[in-house]
Amino acid sequence: MSANTAVPCVLRAWQESENELRGFLRRRLQGVDAPDVAEDLHHDLFLRLVRQGAGFCAVKDARAWLFHVVRNLVIDHLRSLRGRSELPEELGEAPVEPAPVEQLASCLPVALSSLAEDDREALTLCDLGGMTQAEYAALHGLSLPGAKSRVQRARARLREALIERCGVRFDETGRVCCHVPPKRD
Repeated sequence: MSANTAVPCVLRAWQESENELRGFLRRRLQGVDAPDVAEDLHHDLFLRLVRQGAGFCAVKDARAWLFHVVRNLVIDHLRSLRGRSELPEELGEAPVEPAPVEQLASCLPVALSSLAEDDREALTLCDLGGMTQAEYAALHGLSLPGAKSRVQRARARLREALIERCGVRFDETGRVCCHVPPKRD
């Protein structure tokens, strides 16, 4: 909205309070920031007022609304200044450890190769290949419940192989918490 199309009550409120608001901002930010920050916040306040448009005319106490908004602008600005301290260079970046499940990538082939062919195929097609258990059942001439049972049994045997061959341990919720990588021969 330009000044030419602004609602008269918006322009009147701004003209009546503009200098008082600028002084308020300069006093509040004195010693904290350069004077141009007060001008920037003064400008932001004006933009917020203009965005209110005709809705601003319904405000009972225009001056109180303007001072409420300008106080919030100052508070937000001062909060943004907190916590801007430089970190020491010797702090460096913390090494990023992959999640325990991701660390199993090298061990999964070892555990899969230890399974029977039927188990390995069921897991490879359904869990790794994205085949549905219904498609797997049709491929092998099984009922759907039979295919589901086969996949579940294969998963249970894979879990045992991961525990035995990879030293996988689980937390109290049943999620992988850690493992001992397999030794390469």
